[in-house]
Amino acid sequence: MTGPTVSVIIAAYNAMPYLTRCISSAAEQSIGRDALEIIAVNDGSTDGTAAELERLADEYPGLLRVIHQANSGGPSVPRNVGLDHARGRFVFFLDADDHLGPEALERMVAMAEKNGTDIVLGKMVGVGGRRPPTSMFRRNQPKTDVFSSRVYWTLNPMKLFRRELLERHNLRFPADLSIGEDQLFVGAAYLHARGVSVLADYDCVFWVQREDESNITMQTRGSEPRLRFLPRVVDMILENVPPGPARDHLAHRHLTIEVQQILRGHLTHDNRAGQHKTLQRLAEIIEPLWHDGMNERLSAMARLRLHLVRHRMLDELLELIAFEETLAKSSVATPLLVEGGRALARYPFLRDPARAVPDICYDVTAQLGTRHQVTRAELDGTTLHLAGHAYLHRVETREVTTELVLRERDRGTEYRLPVVHTATPGLGADEDEGHYTYERAGFEASVDITTAADGRPLDDGLWDISVAIGAQGLSREVRIGSKRAAAVSGKPSTHVAAVAGSLRAITLYTTKPHGNFTLDLGENKHEVLPHLSLNGARWAEDVPTELELTGRCTLSAYPASALTITLDDGQGGTGPAFPVRHVSGDGTFTVRIPVTALPAGLWRGELRLGRWVLPLPAPAKDMAPAKWRRRGLPWYAKPSPTADEHFALHVAKTDLVRAVAQRIKR
Repeated sequence: MTGPTVSVIIAAYNAMPYLTRCISSAAEQSIGRDALEIIAVNDGSTDGTAAELERLADEYPGLLRVIHQANSGGPSVPRNVGLDHARGRFVFFLDADDHLGPEALERMVAMAEKNGTDIVLGKMVGVGGRRPPTSMFRRNQPKTDVFSSRVYWTLNPMKLFRRELLERHNLRFPADLSIGEDQLFVGAAYLHARGVSVLADYDCVFWVQREDESNITMQTRGSEPRLRFLPRVVDMILENVPPGPARDHLAHRHLTIEVQQILRGHLTHDNRAGQHKTLQRLAEIIEPLWHDGMNERLSAMARLRLHLVRHRMLDELLELIAFEETLAKSSVATPLLVEGGRALARYPFLRDPARAVPDICYDVTAQLGTRHQVTRAELDGTTLHLAGHAYLHRVETREVTTELVLRERDRGTEYRLPVVHTATPGLGADEDEGHYTYERAGFEASVDITTAADGRPLDDGLWDISVAIGAQGLSREVRIGSKRAAAVSGKPSTHVAAVAGSLRAITLYTTKPHGNFTLDLGENKHEVLPHLSLNGARWAEDVPTELELTGRCTLSAYPASALTITLDDGQGGTGPAFPVRHVSGDGTFTVRIPVTALPAGLWRGELRLGRWVLPLPAPAKDMAPAKWRRRGLPWYAKPSPTADEHFALHVAKTDLVRAVAQRIKR
């Protein structure tokens, strides 16, 4: 008999009233009950959890299996018991506080099967104020690994695991740990997995904060429990990952999250002797992971924190913790010391000779925030006009050196162009309680594509637009357009302009999903012809010898008289060109062709805009011929059928003999 597709394992301890929704969310999954089994392990609950599980087992017979056991003191044992009884190809560990989106398991299984991955992370959503991890859920990732993504930043077990992976490596939760057990289990699974998928476009797991905040991970238990599991996590990394960028990638997570949690959440609650002991132990634990080569990965605050830990500077750490707590409550960012092309955050002990903390622990140059807004972005012929403001957060706009940067996306060719710096009085008053102002952050630029390439025209390509924001010797480059004034459109605007004697397509548009401006030169993504269309041809009602053609042009601009209808007789005879003289607000136009001026012949036609050509549509086959007299003789023009069903108009002098003969036959 084939087993279920997914075994949902729920460790339950005093989980009322959350348990009911948890179980029902698993039982009602769209994957179907035939593909499911739910194993709930009651870990010695005393609040009615046991009775509710029995009631739910009666409600979902054959689907929910309940196991009762004495309290084990943590989630590891009940999860392991559930795993020992699981029969599914996949297992999903669901905490009894939380619940699943209706299609979560079906979608995660499909992703695992399609991509051959062993673990699937489903997007987590916080409920009741709980803050879920987010950095790994910015987009779907069909197949990734622990070293080239942010998946390691979530080590809770609420994921889909291929059971064969867990059994092959005998992975179980360590039963001697009250917290951190999930990190050892999930971390090892990540390292052994043949691939990891991330499902970010569906809310899979709803992560609930209990009203009494009694979730296990929400409780403060001092630093000792964390100091027990952290060295084992470090050993896991050292044993499985050789020194280098991959190890540093994993170490980054623990050197920031775990160290901060131990210091801010637990160190201050210990007595003085306990604080010294905690600091000594923590310094020993992190020593194998942290080296100076990791500094670029770490924030300045993390560097400072780790420096104080490494040097066992307890009083300074306590002062830093108090500073961080105050900073977290403040709406004002830390001031900077700008010096020698570097920005140093004015955290505690900066340039304090008694502490001698190196400047690298304060250097935020690479992490400086940028602010910008575009207030004008429009094409006029071959010239792009841009205006707005841009500044470095917390850096006063003195000695401003901002430049415009055009960079071709595929080739990397780059041109830096000057801007006019303009005054922006009062800018910055709406952030940081007005502590920082940016009085000269404005810029204006006019870029002529015929000369922007060091006096030459820009080549065809996609030219991304950035500004290199400069002030006081600092510079940061940022793409512009994601922040725009309400009047600045982000919709594509395609122009045809005269460049070096020929017509050229130029489109200003914003990228998706970020909304930054790019110039498309040469129809890489935005073609001209789709902007041109023609309807049928017919005789004008007021002048029956004028052929009337209607069409639409949605180009934003093109040279005057460049859009024309041209005719030729296929024998070298060329009729006059008929320019499109007026285009209405919705792009529609009408052109009239007086056929009385055409010599005899079979005339074909095109709508032309430089090298862009659109054949004229065929006139209606039942359209009556137009008739007129030229020098006293009768002439006519009528549609002529063609194999390609394009426009063809036969113009000729009436054969009088044939006309008389036809009348006699009638």
